[in-house]
Amino acid sequence: MPACLNNPSLGNHDFVHLEDVRLHYVASGQEGKPLMLLLHGFPEFWFSWRYQIPEFKKDYRVVAVDMRGYGDSGKPGKKKDYAIGNLSKDIYQLIQALGYKKCVLVGHDWGGAVAWNFAYSYTDMVEKLVIVNSPHPISFAKYLRTHFSQLKKSWYMMFFQVPFVPEFMFSMNDFAAFEAISKSLRNNPPSDDEVEAYKYAFSQPGALTGPINYYRAAFSKQTKYERAAKLKVPTLVIWGEPDKYLETNLAHEAKNYVENMTVKIIPDSSHFVLLDRPKEVNAAVREFLKDK
Repeated sequence: MPACLNNPSLGNHDFVHLEDVRLHYVASGQEGKPLMLLLHGFPEFWFSWRYQIPEFKKDYRVVAVDMRGYGDSGKPGKKKDYAIGNLSKDIYQLIQALGYKKCVLVGHDWGGAVAWNFAYSYTDMVEKLVIVNSPHPISFAKYLRTHFSQLKKSWYMMFFQVPFVPEFMFSMNDFAAFEAISKSLRNNPPSDDEVEAYKYAFSQPGALTGPINYYRAAFSKQTKYERAAKLKVPTLVIWGEPDKYLETNLAHEAKNYVENMTVKIIPDSSHFVLLDRPKEVNAAVREFLKDK
């Protein structure tokens, strides 16, 4: 295991047994402080938040979780196990298992999609919501139908519907795909040890199929996003641009579904802005959280 995954400054590793899956998480900050729950995206794991954990552990009990199918968390084998309702239910049970009734919820990419849905499904459990480069799921579906430019960027979502082949492609040449992704971080490229951490996490048995099943389940009938009135939870949307996968207009489209929303665009960055421009991301989150 790469040494960076056991860095004590990032917190303590632990597990929680939920109704139908065991989740691994890393917790930092004093117990009893308000909970900040961090949900990573694809292809990431809890380590995605290595620049946010030290920043916010002074004021929060910061918990970075490996979502189901990722890292050291359980990896259910069926596509339907990764429907958005199951992913949101994991967060509901996790918050309670940690001894809390609510949290500041922060999600990037797929973690953002889960955070959006969770905030609608369990509104009272979200004090504030922070979304990083993740479109509102309902606005995204509409946007895809009317913007061919975004449809082209989303080609990989269609490719992921193919059985077995995506997993094989990611594992080729000693998981070289993760080195390629790291090169997109123009301002803050990862160290060799950090790249090895991603390779290590995704080379475990079943560690590719679970994450790709998020996309497969999203196209199935099991996945239904909450369609409620405008979300009342105060929301910050952070958007790194240029994003190779998502158009910046999607950040603003979410305003149609949220009562109180702020958008922070961080230029000269990437889809992985939390890694690429962590100081700017942390400053935006801190500014948002200090407003009552």
